[in-house]
Amino acid sequence: MPEATLVASLTSPSELPSLPAEVRCLEVRADLVGDLDPDWLRDRFRGELLYSLRSRAAGGAAEISGRERRERLLAAARRWDLIDLEAGDLEPEVLDRIPAARRVVSWRGPAMDLGALRTLWERFAGVESRLVRLVPAAEDAVDALAPLRLLREISREIGRSDVVAFASGPAGWWSRLLAPRLGAPFVFAAAGEEAGEPTAARLVDDYGLPDLPPVEALYGIVGGAAAKSLSPRLHNASYRALGLPALYLPFPTRDFAAFWRELPEALSGLGFRLDGLTVAAPHKEEALEVVEHTSRLALQAGAANTLLRHNGSWRADTADAEGVLAVLEARGVDVAGQQVAVVGCGGAGRAAAAGLQRAGGKVTLVNRGLERGLYASSLLSLPLVPLAEFSAREFSLVVHATPLQHEVPFAAEGLRHGAVVVELVYGAVPTPLMTATAARGGVAIDGREVLLVEAQRQFQMMTGRPMPGDLAVRLVRGEEVADCASISTRASSDVPPDLTATFA
Repeated sequence: MPEATLVASLTSPSELPSLPAEVRCLEVRADLVGDLDPDWLRDRFRGELLYSLRSRAAGGAAEISGRERRERLLAAARRWDLIDLEAGDLEPEVLDRIPAARRVVSWRGPAMDLGALRTLWERFAGVESRLVRLVPAAEDAVDALAPLRLLREISREIGRSDVVAFASGPAGWWSRLLAPRLGAPFVFAAAGEEAGEPTAARLVDDYGLPDLPPVEALYGIVGGAAAKSLSPRLHNASYRALGLPALYLPFPTRDFAAFWRELPEALSGLGFRLDGLTVAAPHKEEALEVVEHTSRLALQAGAANTLLRHNGSWRADTADAEGVLAVLEARGVDVAGQQVAVVGCGGAGRAAAAGLQRAGGKVTLVNRGLERGLYASSLLSLPLVPLAEFSAREFSLVVHATPLQHEVPFAAEGLRHGAVVVELVYGAVPTPLMTATAARGGVAIDGREVLLVEAQRQFQMMTGRPMPGDLAVRLVRGEEVADCASISTRASSDVPPDLTATFA
């Protein structure tokens, strides 16, 4: 199986012990950590060492004179395997003393279109080097298309295999995953937590790098915070376990209409087929408007969280309702006849309310904003209570469907003893609402339980195969899985009742 060379960018020596074994090259940010001793590094890391003195213009911290910069680069060239050079460094004095095989010529800057990026490439194309690295920023997922288009041109039409082009920032993460499949020999990541950049560990765990198995179908999650989602880890690990030629990517976007107009067709032009999307906030309503076919439940809720390509057309559906109903069933909670409050009238809340209503629950909608609340009430023919007037004591089952994660969305002290509370958001630790519910003797159902059911359902809808149950549960619990293929591929439609306890 072909592989990419995984490079980790070190911003602190404390990051060294946590580097995945798959990392083959270490880029040391001398502008942040100073000029570390390469021999000391070689005692702790067996791969190649890349010296990087990133300037302010390139988004780094090196604010030094041109003379001092040249002196540090040339001093590093005597002991380091590779030296990162920016446009201003490409002078005869520097090039004469750093062999071409040890040069990494880099440019970082703002987002730009393909024409501008092509012009930039032409400035560096004649400089002999081990690697040319072009990294424009991405504010939105569509911004990451230009470097991939350039990379395809360079790789396919010119035949160069020494160029890496991708977009930086959370909105550009997905381009790092496709770049090696378009000819980029290296994949760059952060060694530790660095704002806006994926870690090497995440690229290994969530996307299976450095292995590059064939990809026949692309899937992904589109939303404002898509880069933070656990869905890529669940879906990609399942593809690996089942041997499916697919890849699931995060597509952070603020403008769904622009994303939909450009991304599917552009990906096709790059040689990839987009076959399905998980749709996250705030795009669930717009997603319903762009497709030819819609499920009855998505139409009733006025929102979709799943888009599927079938026979050349797209269908909108929702797994939000099933996520809530399945976890309740797994906990032995019978919805029929219960007084149910759904707090939050966005797409997920409306879908959950529609499903709970169909299951026989006596549903009341709760919302802070009157306009959206009245819209949901009219759409679903359900009563509405303003959040300021909401009393949890009147309800035996409460579903929290707002984006609030770090604060309790309503007066939790009003919860009945034994009340069931379902949380749709999730984080690394239980939310304050989950903690408050448990403290009052209630049944707290964490958002990861709901995520697991929704991911399983969407995986089945997208691939026609069940998601391996054991693998999915272990990943949602946060357990390490060294070899996905060794995990049982037994499907599981049940969520273990004790799953929440793992986050306590």
